[in-house]
Amino acid sequence: MAILKLYGAKIAMCTRRVATVLHELKVPFELIEINLMAGEHKTPEYMKNQPFGQIPYIDDDGFILFETRAICRYIAAKYPASGLVPTELKANALFEQAAAVELTNFDPSASLVAIELFKQKYFGALPDQTLMDAQLEILDKKLDAYDVILSKQRYLGGETLTLADLFHVPYAPLIASGETDIMTRKSNVARWYNDLVARPSWKAYEGGVETTTTY
Repeated sequence: MAILKLYGAKIAMCTRRVATVLHELKVPFELIEINLMAGEHKTPEYMKNQPFGQIPYIDDDGFILFETRAICRYIAAKYPASGLVPTELKANALFEQAAAVELTNFDPSASLVAIELFKQKYFGALPDQTLMDAQLEILDKKLDAYDVILSKQRYLGGETLTLADLFHVPYAPLIASGETDIMTRKSNVARWYNDLVARPSWKAYEGGVETTTTY
């Protein structure tokens, strides 16, 4: 069977999110590097498979899929033994609840802060500090609720790791690399966050995503 192809940029945040899940599940993949600076993601050839001109997308033996969370769900569903998407009715409902929490309560502010820090880290651009301060304040209040949830269980969806937790990378670590302790100032959030960033699947691509055929 053909190896899965991941079309993205090695330093791009969403490419790394998918690669982290692939590593978690020990799925071999080939990174097809897309040169964002050259605008390769906006070419007609690329946009035949990703009509929004964004990264990443995958080609799994001819099956094309884009949108990071959809890709991760597909991979987890293909390898259900991992439990990253629980199949038992109530466990799945709790997973979906946790996934919704990430998408609606974490991502809106975290993504804006992460983008500013990403531009600073890789392109030397000055971040919009006013925007960052406002979004970090919002995010800090959201993490109060996270701390309550995580005081009762190890992960957002229960006692086992799911995609809902992994969806928080790479934004959470990038935010933590800035001049803020937002990910570690609340004890239960800190314990959960430190668990995530210590995982081999996250640490594997600290220098950027690369083709991985053996684990």
